[in-house]
Amino acid sequence: MIFRQTPEPGRMALSDFTDASELSVTIAGQPLEQRLFHFVLAYSGWEHAAVVLGGESFPALAENLQTALWTLGGVPHEHRTDSLSAAYRNLKAEAAADVTKRYNAFCAHYGMIASRNTPGAAHENGAVEAHNNHLKTALDQALILRGSRDFAGLADWRRCVDELVARRNRRREAAVRIEMAALRPLPARRTTDFTEVVARVTRTGGFLVHTVFYSAPSQLIGKRLRVHVYDDRIEAFLGATPVVTHPRRRTRADGVRVHCVNYRHVIHALRRKPQALAGSFYRDGLFPKSEHAEAWTALAAALPSKDACRRMVDLLWLAHDEGCEADLAALIAETLATGNLPEARALKPRLEPRQRALPDDTPVELTDLASFDALLEVRA
Repeated sequence: MIFRQTPEPGRMALSDFTDASELSVTIAGQPLEQRLFHFVLAYSGWEHAAVVLGGESFPALAENLQTALWTLGGVPHEHRTDSLSAAYRNLKAEAAADVTKRYNAFCAHYGMIASRNTPGAAHENGAVEAHNNHLKTALDQALILRGSRDFAGLADWRRCVDELVARRNRRREAAVRIEMAALRPLPARRTTDFTEVVARVTRTGGFLVHTVFYSAPSQLIGKRLRVHVYDDRIEAFLGATPVVTHPRRRTRADGVRVHCVNYRHVIHALRRKPQALAGSFYRDGLFPKSEHAEAWTALAAALPSKDACRRMVDLLWLAHDEGCEADLAALIAETLATGNLPEARALKPRLEPRQRALPDDTPVELTDLASFDALLEVRA
């Protein structure tokens, strides 16, 4: 028997992850594997939704739940989730216990009671389960009206979700005002919403996080970095100084090593050893644009390996040195379309020159040298 409950203002909020593959969203033509994190207040129905790329995990839950609370501007008495079984998948008992400890500490920071519904009893989370379907139906209708399910970038799709949720929340303003009066105030600061690992930068020019290779500037070789792992990115620190940021990558089911490489991290070393490009383990990840990859394919097919490597490294150096990845990519595509091979020396004059000189009218005020005498007298 199911006993229906009467929601109380400020009493309960519920969170859930829901599969959004049915929306068939693509980013630059590529299918997007995604879930939606969905937060709902039981009384007013106020909601917050966020696109999640890596499935259910503590960083995805903590980061998006924290964003929901600060967007709302208050804290409910209790936060309920399902059993979070997916968050513990493939975790050893010790790691699963650590996730539970961190989640409880997260809720304690906000003064919320952490509760879970009985495994297999989805109706206990019904206030958010029903909203999941309503949200995905609304998103589907919005995509139909838009006329396309393809977005230029992930940020554009996330903005679309945010705008739709904001419109839905405006219809609940009267109930939200009642609920806001019963919510607790936010704490003075946010709390940890990531996992942290320590990784050493190896001589191969990067470090491993969850078996994924991330590049780092060569001057960090041998250094130990603290890496904050979020759902969609990693941020690495040397002491308290941020030094590396990458979009987060996931391991592949077939066991093939995944690489996330920023060519700017290795271009200086690669310029001294250009022939290393041909057999580089992460060569295909070095190219910042698809046009650069097409240039390498054409060069490798038409020239000896030594010459192809030299030309390709010169193109990458030009993109880095002039800060012109997009403009250079357009010139490369134009050159390949004419049947010619791109060369940095020929393309550089066609690029918009960078402004390196300071303007002539910069005011410069010279310090009166007598002021130093006054300082010396005080010292004496």
